[in-house]
Amino acid sequence: MGLFNLFTEDIAIDLGTANTIIIHNDKVVVDEPSIVAEDRTTKKIIAVGRIAMQMHGKTHENIRTIRPLKDGVIANFYAAEQMIRGMIKMINYGNRLFTPSLKMVICIPSGITEVEKRAVKDSAEHAGAKEVYLIHEPMAAAIGIGIDVEEPMGNMIIDIGGGTSEIAVIALGGIVCDKSIRVAGDEFTSDIEDYMRRQHNILIGERSAERIKIEVGAAITELESPPDELAVHGRDLMTGIPKEIMVSYVEIAHALDKSISKIEEAILSALEMTPPELSADIYKTGIYLAGGGSMLRGLDKRISLKTKLPVHVAEDPLRAVARGTGIALKNAHRFPFLIK
Repeated sequence: MGLFNLFTEDIAIDLGTANTIIIHNDKVVVDEPSIVAEDRTTKKIIAVGRIAMQMHGKTHENIRTIRPLKDGVIANFYAAEQMIRGMIKMINYGNRLFTPSLKMVICIPSGITEVEKRAVKDSAEHAGAKEVYLIHEPMAAAIGIGIDVEEPMGNMIIDIGGGTSEIAVIALGGIVCDKSIRVAGDEFTSDIEDYMRRQHNILIGERSAERIKIEVGAAITELESPPDELAVHGRDLMTGIPKEIMVSYVEIAHALDKSISKIEEAILSALEMTPPELSADIYKTGIYLAGGGSMLRGLDKRISLKTKLPVHVAEDPLRAVARGTGIALKNAHRFPFLIK
């Protein structure tokens, strides 16, 4: 076994719609946007991650950028495999003379179908994994936040990622009830694009909308420490000339209102499905938020007002799922909820 371990590397992958994070030896070794750029004529992948992201929305006809994941699941099999392969190459294994065989734990949305699970496993195996385990995202998020998932205490986790929002009640090392909806960060970004087009007659790209979401995104119209207005550049739909407008967080809160309401409805429906004993626990422990979407200003306050429960945001929400996946990988023998 000792000799086998020398040739095996354990890596944990949070394969996200927006970002992919890889953990190796308890450290985040790769944190890149989930995107690849390919040459249309040769079908060769020319860039992965951040470099491909810089090309996004700026390519000519010979290059196209692909986001292999949509709504938390693999939409483009070949691109996903190439992306995983490219990102694994970014890991530095020290002065190894050979490529080690890989044992991977990958997290998946809780509402995923068997076919979609198979696609994730196949992509990982084609990218060089010898052993692949899967873990549900809410479970990984709970472990990453530091919750003891094996105790007989109910905890509610909401993981708002790029493609899906996962809501789950966890107790005794398993998911008791869950709700997965395909409204999350990407939906927020497209809401902002639509709003700019309707309200200001200005056309902006996905990257600009993403920047607006990060700089002035909000879930409520009254914030204690509001961000400054942001200058946004785009194309005027009337004249076709580039122009600049100023955008405030209040406008963005209005733009995102509908999507956030959908997430609130899903939370209420998950609370309705929860067994009464676990409801009593959640009343005491409150709701935990993880994922990039939970960093939206005032979202915790808005959910708290809607559910009348305390809401806690994880301290590094973007990496909570990846951290939990890393911990699950180290304790693979102990955790029965890893899917082989």
